[in-house]
Amino acid sequence: MGSQAKTVVWFRRDLRIEDNPALSAAAKDGCVLPVFIWCPSEEGQFYPGRVSRWWLKHSLAHLDRSLRSLGAPLTFIRSESTLAALLQCIGAIRATRLVYNHLYDPVSLVRDHKIKSQLVSLGISVQSFNGDLLYEPWGVYDESGLAFTTFDAYWGKCRSMPNELTMLLPPWKLVPPTGTESVESCSIEEFGLENEIEKSSNALLSRAWSPGWSNADKVLSEFIDEHLLEYSNNRMKVEGTTTSLLSPYLHFGELSVRKIYQNVRMKQIQWAKDGNCKAEESVNFFLQSIGLREYSRYLCFNFPFTYERSLLGNLKHYPWRADEGQFKSWRQGKTGYPLVDAGMRELWATGWIHNRTRVIVASFFVKILLLPWTWGMKYFWDTLLDADLESDILGWQYVSGSLPDGHELKRLDNPEVLGQKYDPDGEYIRNWIPELARLPTEWIHHPWDAPSTVLKAAGVELGLNYPRPIVEILTARERLDDAVDMMWELDRAAKVAKLSSSDEVVADNLINLNSLDIPKVVVKKEVYCTSSSLDQRVPSIHNMKDNSVNKKPRDPSGEKPCAVILSSHSNTVEKSKMDVDLLSTAESSSARKRSISESHCAVPTHFSSSPDINPVQEDGSTGQCHLNRSSSDYPWQGADGIGEGKEEEDFDAQSSFKGFRPCKKPACL
Repeated sequence: MGSQAKTVVWFRRDLRIEDNPALSAAAKDGCVLPVFIWCPSEEGQFYPGRVSRWWLKHSLAHLDRSLRSLGAPLTFIRSESTLAALLQCIGAIRATRLVYNHLYDPVSLVRDHKIKSQLVSLGISVQSFNGDLLYEPWGVYDESGLAFTTFDAYWGKCRSMPNELTMLLPPWKLVPPTGTESVESCSIEEFGLENEIEKSSNALLSRAWSPGWSNADKVLSEFIDEHLLEYSNNRMKVEGTTTSLLSPYLHFGELSVRKIYQNVRMKQIQWAKDGNCKAEESVNFFLQSIGLREYSRYLCFNFPFTYERSLLGNLKHYPWRADEGQFKSWRQGKTGYPLVDAGMRELWATGWIHNRTRVIVASFFVKILLLPWTWGMKYFWDTLLDADLESDILGWQYVSGSLPDGHELKRLDNPEVLGQKYDPDGEYIRNWIPELARLPTEWIHHPWDAPSTVLKAAGVELGLNYPRPIVEILTARERLDDAVDMMWELDRAAKVAKLSSSDEVVADNLINLNSLDIPKVVVKKEVYCTSSSLDQRVPSIHNMKDNSVNKKPRDPSGEKPCAVILSSHSNTVEKSKMDVDLLSTAESSSARKRSISESHCAVPTHFSSSPDINPVQEDGSTGQCHLNRSSSDYPWQGADGIGEGKEEEDFDAQSSFKGFRPCKKPACL
């Protein structure tokens, strides 16, 4: 590129000037127009929540100040079409190139591929870069070229591969192009990221958080210097800010994962020289959480249907309970289980809960209440400050037993026992449930067992100022066992129907839960991949193996008659709800989905739902999700989730996951 080249830099979730490959590439070659496009109509059901939008607003303002100081302010554009907005920018300054950093969620993959194809056809050079990961998801496959479906196998492969950890310095100066005045831009306030009511609700957030890339550097430095050493111990607590607190900075791209990894590794080397074994353990746990964030992107890229379907095909027969009353009790922190209720109240008040707590409330949601994990995932997306779709998907699928290496399907964790383990003194519960604050510690995790005299002295009236448990643990255990048994019955019935070439199919219980209007889209038609981006590689449909993944029951005896059989034509209405034309990315997603669950893939080119609709919340808020990965948890979000050892699951030879690799390495590169 010559010195007169004009480049549009498209910012998305890479809101920093340091170690930003797209910005660095543009700054080297001439004039630069940095733009951020807000297109609510394209967000659909994943329109950001209240606290997430608060963070975005302040992060954009911070980035704009930094870019102004370099000579090229950030141009804000609100539009109904990202492609139209980019074309307007390119035309206004007569740009010859567009650059951006990769995103990996299914909606972004389809949108980005469409935009790139359109611009290339118009003679515009388009380049995309890795600004979010250590390892690109299309670069990590097994010896057969198939995608990994367990974290340990994936991360083990990554650790054996070289990676580029060289960080890019911020540009010294940016030269703005002529013609920027003709771009139809707006102010950040015109984005409407928060209304007046939300502003008052968000006022306290600024006391605890400081969005922006330079603030992210400070948080990282403070964590490494003051908290990394105790990370392996602090991850066992639910009280206080004992995690790294880096996840919102990572989600919005204010902090480079390369910088985190490099700085932590340097500290690890220093401690290793000093013979500090405790520090070594903490660093290993933290770096594993970075790997889990990478794995969340890897799953979404290779299996893009996972935002609404379980990775394991047999889970489509799981009899989820569409109980909106219990869903409401869970959201409001009125389940009668103190640790769960404290977590949900903290989430609503602050937009943040510890990873351990996220696992506890999510496990309660899917294993005790038997509510569909997609509901919980959407609520976390609507309410968490660090809302991150890929991490959200990984966390909820793991806890619900929807992943090959996820929680045991029949595993049920008792909130009372977890409370005694992770909040032994009850201080966390007392902070968030004032009606129980005067209860003695021995009763605070199970107030229903406390003597009436103790309850009276503490001012607790069960059923009045604090609810009784909405489900008894023994009842929950029986319901969970029955649900798993029914799932396997329906799974067997589906296989029998398939072998007998019957025109009947067993219903997909998850997709048929329409009590809450969570939008769903399905593939209308297939378009075969003929070419692919050399920058962001899109998997090919060709040469896919049709391998199904199913967990087998430990004891197949005691079968019951199949309960739900539907005629195959009853699904045709559901399959024709949306007219969705797919590009090669979406089409290959459909092939991968069929290879796992033999059902249609739901990867849209756009969402048609209104951004003003938040179907899972009645009270108006927003956000995302984390998880830890031990016998009690899994890493939900990026640098705050931790992977410990996990319990082994029993599978027979026929359903062994060692041979399951349903997604092949991209063929059209």
